[in-house]
Amino acid sequence: MKGILLVNLGSPKSTSVPDVREYLDEFLMDEKVIDYRWFFRALLVQGIILNTRPAKSAEAYKTVWTDEGSPLIVITQKIQKKLQKLVDVPVEIGMRYAQPSIEAGIQKLVDQGVSEIVLFPLYPQYAMSTTETVIEKAEEVRKKKFPGIKINYIQPFYNREIYIDCLAESIREKLPENFDALQFSYHGVPERHIYKTDPTNTCNLNDCCSRENNPSHQFCYRHQCFDVTNSVIKKLGLPKEKVMVTFQSRLGKDKWMEPYTDETLETIGKKGIKNLAIVCPAFVSDCLETLEEISVEGKHQFEHGGGENFHYIPCLNDEDRWIDVVKILCEEKLNEFYLV
Repeated sequence: MKGILLVNLGSPKSTSVPDVREYLDEFLMDEKVIDYRWFFRALLVQGIILNTRPAKSAEAYKTVWTDEGSPLIVITQKIQKKLQKLVDVPVEIGMRYAQPSIEAGIQKLVDQGVSEIVLFPLYPQYAMSTTETVIEKAEEVRKKKFPGIKINYIQPFYNREIYIDCLAESIREKLPENFDALQFSYHGVPERHIYKTDPTNTCNLNDCCSRENNPSHQFCYRHQCFDVTNSVIKKLGLPKEKVMVTFQSRLGKDKWMEPYTDETLETIGKKGIKNLAIVCPAFVSDCLETLEEISVEGKHQFEHGGGENFHYIPCLNDEDRWIDVVKILCEEKLNEFYLV
């Protein structure tokens, strides 16, 4: 019997400081997120970050928390329920960090008689801190707890036409009539992550991203972000001069991909961009990084820097068109089991 497991990032159990600290500990101690040696990672995370950041993060979570709970969890549950109505196999969810865990999601499927699982990491682009860590964790759980099951992983779908069409139409419907610029803000990663995930050793974080073909493209998060942007603006018929790409959510003092979203928002108002629309295509579900960091803090940064009208464009969330894409991608992998 076959089943589907949708995997997203995860969220604290509540907005309490202890729950946020527990979540951040698991998240930031992942060597795929902060890729230092264990001793130095523990020194940074458990010795410094967890003594200062949880209280601030808890306050941020309170601004986006709903009566149903964490937006990211709630939206993922809505995707699950809508998808379940369209497919004839069980659908469950798991989170890379916190609950419900990947192990709990697999267990729910196994309890229903599932032995072949299509696991869908809900990240359009490939990165070691997203797709790679999900697959690594799932394989660890499978080998330790469920050695008899098979897992078929859905690969990053940033360049699939069905996804680009879906994203472009969603943006088109929400784009204000009068805007000076459309900003694509992607979650940032340290530059060294790009090199670490490139087995071809052909990426230089420069002109290779703009080449039509380069061996590193299937592993290069930066290229995939620009590829999504270029494909979407082509669909929308927008001039390139009205579009910009930036990267948000950096942590620490290491060199992250540039330009930075916050610094851009603080300066573009003075450069004549008074009416700004912004979208975050590294996420398919709205979460703290979109609802608080961009639509609240980002708006403040833009207005403080001389901007006037700030328009945040929500993620795909549980839009029916997106559920249709999820269904198609899952069914492709489900059918592969028949070909083995």
